Amino acid sequence: MRGRHVAVLMGGFSSERPVSLSSGKACAAALEAEGYRVTVIDVEPNVSARLADLKPDVVFNALHGPFGEDGTIQGVLEYLQIPYTHSGALASALAMDKARAKLVAASAGIPIAESLVMNRFAFGAEHPLKPPYVVKPVKEGSSFGVVIVKEDQAHPPQVVTSSEWRYGDEVIVERYVHGRELTCGVMGDIALGVTEIVPLGHNFYDYDAKYAAGGSKHVIPAEISPNIYQKVQTLALRAHQAIGCRGVSRSDFRYDDRFSEDGEIIWLEINTQPGMTPTSLVPEMAGHAGYSFGEFLRWMVEDASCLR
Repeated sequence: MRGRHVAVLMGGFSSERPVSLSSGKACAAALEAEGYRVTVIDVEPNVSARLADLKPDVVFNALHGPFGEDGTIQGVLEYLQIPYTHSGALASALAMDKARAKLVAASAGIPIAESLVMNRFAFGAEHPLKPPYVVKPVKEGSSFGVVIVKEDQAHPPQVVTSSEWRYGDEVIVERYVHGRELTCGVMGDIALGVTEIVPLGHNFYDYDAKYAAGGSKHVIPAEISPNIYQKVQTLALRAHQAIGCRGVSRSDFRYDDRFSEDGEIIWLEINTQPGMTPTSLVPEMAGHAGYSFGEFLRWMVEDASCLR
């Protein structure tokens, strides 16, 4: 594959555009260093025509959020018959829909938090669930639109029904799970290491905690018992396989060990287009497994295909 032409898709027009630009630029530089001929494409609505003219050997998908992560660009690439990285159209669409992904995960024996799906305008004066609970968009990433309702909050959050809300009308209302933030990547059919994410100066792992300098600390390997560590790896691999993911994915968990070491492990969601800078979570996990950033990206390019 070395010396072949790789088109890196990045940017796009979702709310995660800045994150995608960061991922794409890092990947393009590393792939060039690995010996690939790289073309960077800041994705616009005419991307299908651009790709048809360019005819790259492989597309490295560094897009995040709707269009790039929900099966849409994957369908375009299937139509153009250009091999691409990450998951295929069906798994991407399913993983992007948090409500349906939870149903599939539960059917595979993966523990999830109790939740309901509702239209945001259906919020009234009464709480739809007993607080504390979390409200989040069904189809967004990077913690956009996530609202935590605390135990002492008298009414449902007003921001969800306001004109400021930009994340779609369908939301998930989910039981809040106390505890620690754990995440685990999957590379092919192998679960990588488990990382604990410790937000610094933030109530939870929100957008700023994810991407602002000093917003969080990543602890890999997570300082948890071997039994819990292995269980998280098993659940991450099971979610990857149940949803039909390919290439790399990352599953996020909450681990409540307030009362016992066994505690409660809850799967939150799966990310089929995780961040791809050298300090992002999944590249860190790959590094912990012995892969340099360039080697990790090379594995992804060599894994690329259609009909994923």
